[in-house]
Amino acid sequence: MTPRRASARLASINESATLAVDAKAKALQAKGENVIGFGAGEPDFPTPAHIVEAAVKACQDVKNHRYTPAAGLPALREAIAVKTLRDSGFSATASQVLVTCGGKHAVFTAFATLCDPGDEVLLPAPYWTTYPEAITLAGGVPVVLDTTEETNFKVTVEQLEAALTTRTKVLLFVSPDNPSGAVYTPDEVEAIGRWAVEKGVWVITDEIYEHLTYGPHTFVSMPTVVPDIADQCIIVNGVAKTYAMTGWRVGWMIGPNDVMKAATNFQSHATSNVSNIAQQAALAAVSGDLSAVHMMREAFERRGQAMYTQLNDIDGVTCIEPQGAFYCFANMKGLLGRPLHGHTSHTTLELADTILGQAKVAFVPGEAFGAPGYARFSFAMGDADIAEGIRRIAEFASA
Repeated sequence: MTPRRASARLASINESATLAVDAKAKALQAKGENVIGFGAGEPDFPTPAHIVEAAVKACQDVKNHRYTPAAGLPALREAIAVKTLRDSGFSATASQVLVTCGGKHAVFTAFATLCDPGDEVLLPAPYWTTYPEAITLAGGVPVVLDTTEETNFKVTVEQLEAALTTRTKVLLFVSPDNPSGAVYTPDEVEAIGRWAVEKGVWVITDEIYEHLTYGPHTFVSMPTVVPDIADQCIIVNGVAKTYAMTGWRVGWMIGPNDVMKAATNFQSHATSNVSNIAQQAALAAVSGDLSAVHMMREAFERRGQAMYTQLNDIDGVTCIEPQGAFYCFANMKGLLGRPLHGHTSHTTLELADTILGQAKVAFVPGEAFGAPGYARFSFAMGDADIAEGIRRIAEFASA
C-alpha cells in the first residue's frame, strides 16, 4: 500500500501567486532576459541606514544570541504600542502586542486564534492572495463579497448585512487595500465598525499600508473611530512596507489580552521568538522618526500617478486612480478575446503568461485576488522601469 504524501489540508493550498510571478520573472532575468516585474509588493528602496546599523550592533551583543520571550522583546512590544498611539491614535499596552515573523505570519496567527472549524469569515474581494488560504488553514470558511469599480472596490454595510449568518465570526477589513489601492473614508470605516459591534462580529484589520495614502485620502484605524470595537478587534501590522523591510520579517498583532495570550501560546510552539536581530532593527524603525517614510511615500505617489495615466492610455485597459498602498488595479477585460500577436487570451491568467513570454513584463492576474479580468501592477519600482514596462504592454496591445 502506497503511503499518503502531503496531508489533504496542505495539499489543497495554492502557491502564493504574487511570489510565483516574481519568481518566474527573476528566473527569466537570471537567463539574461530583460524582464520588468510588476509582481511583488516590495519597496525598491534600501532599508534606512539607522535601522541597518541597529541590526549590526545587535549582532555583536551576546544577549541577542539567545532565546528571548516568545511574544517579542519587551522593549519592542512597548515601542509598538507607543508607535500605534502616535500613528493611529489607538491606545494599547505592551501586553496586548505579539511580535510575529512578518505581517503574513500575523495574519495566519490571527485567524488561527479566532476561528473554530466552520466559522465564517467575511472576505471582501478583490483580496490579497494569502487571506483565503490562511482562513481555510485555520478551519474557517471564507465568504467572499464581490466589490466593483463603481464603489472603488469597497464593501458596503448592506453587503455585510446580507452575508451575515449565525456562523459569521470575523470580518477581514483592509484599508489601504491590497490589491485595489482603495482607502475607506473615516465615515465608511466608522459605519462598518459600528455594524460589527452591533452584530457581535470580530474584525481583523490589516493596517500594513497605513502610511501609504495619496491625495485627499487618509488612513484611519477602526478601533480609534469606533472605540467600542476594541474588545473584538485584532490589528495586524508590520515594518515591511513602511520601512522597506520586507526581508527582515517582523510583524505584529494587537488585540484584547485574553486573545493575545492564546496567540502567544500558539506562537510559543510554532516559532518561539522572532529573530532577535530583526527585532532590534524593528525597534530602531518604529522608534525613529518618519522622514524616510515620507520620502518613500512621495516617490510612490508620483509613480502611482504616472502608472495610472499610462495604463489608461492603453487601448483596452482602464484603471481607477490609486488611493493608497503601491498598486494599480487595472481592468484588462478589453484585451481578452482579441487576437494579439497570434494568441487570443480568454482569461487574465492566460494574458499574463502571454505578455510575460512575448513582452517580457510580469504582473499578477486578477484570478489570484478573486477578481478575474483585472491585474495588479506594483509601482514600488523605478520611474524608468514603470514607463518601459507599460510601454511594452501598450505595444503588445496595439497589435
